[in-house]
Formats: sequence, structure tokens, C-alpha cells
Amino acid sequence: MITKNLQDAFNEQINKELYSEYLYLSMATWFDAENLPGFASFFKIQVQEERFHAMKIYDFVNERGGRVILEKINKPQINFKSALAIFEMAYKHEQFISKSINELMDVSIEENDHATKSFLNWFIDEQVEEEASMDAIVGKLKMLGGNGHGLLMIDNELGTRVFTPPTN
Repeated sequence: MITKNLQDAFNEQINKELYSEYLYLSMATWFDAENLPGFASFFKIQVQEERFHAMKIYDFVNERGGRVILEKINKPQINFKSALAIFEMAYKHEQFISKSINELMDVSIEENDHATKSFLNWFIDEQVEEEASMDAIVGKLKMLGGNGHGLLMIDNELGTRVFTPPTN
């Protein structure tokens, strides 16, 4: 059985994951409007990942006898300055999500909830990957100044990404 404290924290995290989905969809729409389909595709895949994360938490809360309570999702930013600005924002957002997951782990440790600690280990590992991915793209965009042929090369590279739901 999940404690009320953890249930409330997980419900907040579901909202954050759904907001992430919404934010990344907004970023995808900006790239579509800029005729950069590879970047748009990258963020559309990110949208699927964030939905997967939210549903993974949703299922966990229900499996532990808790109650999922959905709250309002804030409107994401819709106008952006550049591809670099978007990826810098995405990187900062992933750092925010990592901090939130770490705080969930802190609560599970305080409550000595081993099942929750085990569950959250997957998310902690996932966040290392999420941050590294965004940071790597920020680095590439900074190297090329965020425009020109290099931008089109990165667009082409990002367009090859596919969503493969994790098996665990």
C-alpha cells in the first residue's frame, strides 16, 4: 500500500510528466513551423516518452492501492527564439524533472518504502539519459552557431530517432 504522502507526490509527478509532454509538443510545433521536420520529429518522440513516463507512474500508483488525481496542466511556452534556445530550455526542464524524481526517492527512503525505491531507480537512470541527450544537442548547436548547413545536418540526424517503449 502506498502512503498518502507518496501518493500525493506521485500525483504531482504525473502532472509534471504530462506538462513535459505538452511542452515538448509545443516545441515540436515550433520546429514544424520553421520547416525543420527532424527537430520536430525528435520532440514528437519525446512527447511519446513523457506520456510513457506519466502512464508508468499512473500504473504504479494504482498497483500500490493509491488513487491518481489529475490536475490542471499549465499552458506551455509557444514562441521560441531559436533551436538552441529550445534545447537549452529542454535541458533545464530535464534537470528540473531529475530534481523532482530525486525528491520522490528521498520521500521513499524516509518512509522506508522499498517497492517505491526500486520503481524510482528506473526513472533516475532514465533522467541521466534524458539530460545527457539534451546537453549533447545543446553542445552541437553551440558549435555551429545554431544555423546554416550544420543546423540542417542535425535536423536530418534527429529525424532518424524512433520511439521504442522500454520493456521494464
